[in-house]
Amino acid sequence: MPELRVHAGRHYAVQFHYALPDDAWCVELSEAVPAPAAWAEIPNAQTHLPGAAFMVAVIPDEDPSLKPAVHIHSPDEHVIPYEIMRWFMERVAEQVERCRLAFEQGAPEAVE
Repeated sequence: MPELRVHAGRHYAVQFHYALPDDAWCVELSEAVPAPAAWAEIPNAQTHLPGAAFMVAVIPDEDPSLKPAVHIHSPDEHVIPYEIMRWFMERVAEQVERCRLAFEQGAPEAVE
């Protein structure tokens, strides 16, 4: 489930997924887009969904010698407010900590 945040009238999303080819967790930041109008009738449905990720942190969880990295994916310029960047990087730091802890405990697959 993505985390959503509103800043200055714009919606942003952070979501997590596992990239099997990279043996790494990815934390994505995107500008959220409105949910389909049909969802308005569904109780507790989200009003916004993650859009195309423009920043992705890749956090390897099976090889401690590989370091986390942030990739910027955007043909257009994005202005990211400081508060949103800080929120994103806090989520990245939390995921790095979870991956390192799980690796130290010998169970990288247990990280979620």
